[in-house]
Amino acid sequence: MPTPSKAIAYLRVSTDRQGRSGLGLEAQREAVARYAAASGLDIVGEYQEIETGKGSNALAKRPQLLAALTEAKRTKAKLVLAKLDRLARNVHFISGLMETGVDFAVADMPNADRFQLHLYAALAEREGEIISQRTKAALAAAKAKGTVLGTNGKALAAANKAAAMERLEPLADRLQAMKDSGLSVRRMIAALNDEGIPSPAGGKWHPANLHRALSRLAA
Repeated sequence: MPTPSKAIAYLRVSTDRQGRSGLGLEAQREAVARYAAASGLDIVGEYQEIETGKGSNALAKRPQLLAALTEAKRTKAKLVLAKLDRLARNVHFISGLMETGVDFAVADMPNADRFQLHLYAALAEREGEIISQRTKAALAAAKAKGTVLGTNGKALAAANKAAAMERLEPLADRLQAMKDSGLSVRRMIAALNDEGIPSPAGGKWHPANLHRALSRLAA
């Protein structure tokens, strides 16, 4: 495959409100611009997705991504995704990208090759399954004890999210500085673990929890 000299940027937000406000988009745009500059690529197009659909067919649920792929193929450009975050939990998504034949990269994982992205997706997908199983078990246990779910569940989720952000806040400046310096995800993880800085959950850093932390900071 010839080395591309052009790039198509793909940015993604999860809600209509985020899309209207621009929350997270500017940070993604800057990440793509840094990657393009470091790789000697000229950004010739940008596609923004306001994701509303869910499902296993990750490509079909994202029309702007399909449009970006079509344009990248037409112009022989590299497709640069700003981030993977939740998309990375779908192995079929990475496989689908590979099958298009379009050269692609992820701005927040600049040194990852296709094999590494596929491996990361498999690990993240498995982690997501484990979290889902634990959540279902906890809800079932709460229901068995007579706890009313629904509104209480939403309140609990909101409280958990707020608690996660509170734990992340002391690390925000450090993580942002490391990201702005251009460190790869692997080097960021190594530095954090070598310095004995715990993740927001109190354990070791790994790609999945680092990406969650960076995504929360960018949101």
